[in-house]
Amino acid sequence: MSEITITNRERTYTLFLLVTVFTSSHVDRQIVAILQEPIKQAFAISDTQLGLLTGVMFAFFYATLGMPMAMWADRRNRRNLITFSITVWSAMTALCGAALQFWQLLIARIGVGVGEAGSNPPSHSIISDLYGPNERATAMAIFGLGVNFGVMLGYLIGGWVNEWLGWRWAFVVAGAPGLLIALLVRLTMVEPPRGYADGITDRPPPPPFWTVVATMWRNSTLRHLLSANILISFAGYAGIAWAPVYFQRVHEMSTGESGTWLAIMIGIGGGLGTFGAGYFADKLGKNNEGWRAWVVTAVTLIYIRMAILSFLAEDKFAALFWFAGPAFLGGAYIGTNFAILQSQLGVEMRSVGAAINLFLLNIVGLGLGPLTVGIISDWMTPTAGIDSVRYGLLFTVLIMAWGAIHQFRVGQLLRRAAGQS
Repeated sequence: MSEITITNRERTYTLFLLVTVFTSSHVDRQIVAILQEPIKQAFAISDTQLGLLTGVMFAFFYATLGMPMAMWADRRNRRNLITFSITVWSAMTALCGAALQFWQLLIARIGVGVGEAGSNPPSHSIISDLYGPNERATAMAIFGLGVNFGVMLGYLIGGWVNEWLGWRWAFVVAGAPGLLIALLVRLTMVEPPRGYADGITDRPPPPPFWTVVATMWRNSTLRHLLSANILISFAGYAGIAWAPVYFQRVHEMSTGESGTWLAIMIGIGGGLGTFGAGYFADKLGKNNEGWRAWVVTAVTLIYIRMAILSFLAEDKFAALFWFAGPAFLGGAYIGTNFAILQSQLGVEMRSVGAAINLFLLNIVGLGLGPLTVGIISDWMTPTAGIDSVRYGLLFTVLIMAWGAIHQFRVGQLLRRAAGQS
């Protein structure tokens, strides 16, 4: 084992810093969701074009470039890659505010995706080197809080800065703090030895990319896990992108009002749900490995029921009440499933394995989820009017049930591998 010793204080600080990085990425990624209506009016664009802006174009570059960056992270300094990534996505977010035409805004959003591509895989790898298998789901769930904190801040900043100063300034206010975070990462973050938490002394050399792909494909647990991630995130990302539009368009809420409600529910409630799922997965998994996955199966089924009630509600307060379920449970899969993935892979391929997972999750979930809602909304507008956005959201929620089946199978395979009946 490496002679380097990392104290609990250093370990906790590094995790806190990575949560801050993840929060920054989701502020910059999700702020456009709360600003879709003013952007639509400013550029006179369709819902399908909004879907491109919030989904597939961002996701394509984010997911694709994550592969080579993850290979770099498995071979070189992960802290420096994260520093570079934060700098790029923060600068490009601020530039979104200078766009004079839709295509300029789209290019700037692609730049945000390019920057964010280099952050998650090395972050997952670092956390797995700091926390052992019995703590990993909790640590990953804490890291996953960055999604909830980021959405909360993005909705608040976007909603209220838009009302006070306009949507362009909202991008500037969201992007600027990332430059300070990049400096903190470069100067203060610990880079742990690879395999540190697993007690590995001699780390095998990183394998070629296609070797990692083949290894993951041969693992039936990972095949079902990746399928679950893709299908659950399809509805989750669609909800995050279009829930503000749903409440603004159908229930006539302002950007500030909808942003505040959704920030509280997704930021605070969702944070508790994300952490709670990881915590209980570690707790219950000590006695039955299947529960590391079945916790997510259970909350996904609850999510589906409450999301349907929210998107069919005629009263805005009823819609908000039922949306508390999806807001609370939407991130439950993040910590648990990311931890399962890391524990199924050798230390020499964890960054690339995380990148492959994120590639699939983001191409289908982040990319096609929001775009699908936009296409269905445009298609149904002539007959359903403003209610067309409801039907797009409901379609994505039904896809989630398919993901719950795969998630249940993951639990069965984990229990079998542990030799439990």
